[in-house]
Amino acid sequence: MDIHKGRGNANKLMTRLLYNGNKVLDLQLASFEGGSLRNAIPREADAVVAVAAVQKAAFLSFIADFSELIRAEFQTVEPGLNITAAEVEQPSGVLDKTEFRRILNTLYAVPNGVFRMSPDIHDLVEASTNLAKVTIKDGDFITLSLQRSNVESTKEDVAIAVGAAFESMGAKVVTSGDYPGWKPDPSSEILSLMRSLYKLSFSEQPHVNACHAGLECGILGAHLPGIDMISFGPTIHGAHSPDERVQVSSVQKFWPYLLKVLEEIPTR
Repeated sequence: MDIHKGRGNANKLMTRLLYNGNKVLDLQLASFEGGSLRNAIPREADAVVAVAAVQKAAFLSFIADFSELIRAEFQTVEPGLNITAAEVEQPSGVLDKTEFRRILNTLYAVPNGVFRMSPDIHDLVEASTNLAKVTIKDGDFITLSLQRSNVESTKEDVAIAVGAAFESMGAKVVTSGDYPGWKPDPSSEILSLMRSLYKLSFSEQPHVNACHAGLECGILGAHLPGIDMISFGPTIHGAHSPDERVQVSSVQKFWPYLLKVLEEIPTR
C-alpha cells in the first residue's frame, strides 16, 4: 500500500550498490538474498562479495560514500535507512563475471514501483510492480515480484514488462497467483448507504477513498460479476510489514457500525 510513497526497495538498492561498485572495483558476487513476501516492499537485503585484499580499503570507502549518498536521497521517506559492510569467511565460490553482469543489468532495468497513475481518480495508483524477493545462491537465480492494478489490461501490461526483462537474459518466467483488479465505483449503492449511516452514527463525514492494494473484493467480483461491494474496517497501520498493527479504538467503533449496516441492507 506504500508503493506510491517512493520507499526504498532493498533489492533495487543492493543492485545499485553492486552495479556501481563493480564499475570501480573488481567485485565478485557469491550470494544475494533480499526480501521475503512478494506482497511486501523488501526492507533488508544482504550480499556476499569478494574483493582483492589490496582493494579492501577502497571497497569500505565506496560503501561509506554510497551509504551517505543513498541516505541523503531517502532521508524523508526512509530516515532509518542503513548500509553496512562486515568481513565474513571467504565464500566457496562466486558467479561467473559475465553472468554477474547480466544479472545486475536485468535487476537494474526491471520496472519497480508505480507503473501508471489512474486517469479517472486523482492521486490513485492504477498499476504497480514490486521486486519483492531476490535469491542468488548455489548457482540459482530466483526472483519473486507482484503486479497490482485495478484494471486487468494494465496489470497484464506491467507483468509483461517485468517478464520481458528477465526473458531477455534467458531466465524462465512463470506467472501465477493472479489477483483480480477491482475498479472503484463512485455510484455504488452500498457506498451511498454506508456514507449516510456513518454520518448518522458518528455526526461526521466518513473518509471515502480508493487505495492501491490487493483486496478480496477483486476475487469475489471475478466470480460474481456486477455485484455491489465495499471494503471497510478498523484502522490498520504498516500493513504487510513487521510493524503491522491495528488501532483498538477503531475496532470498537467499527463493530456496531457493521451491525447497523447489516440491518439496513435491503433484501434482494
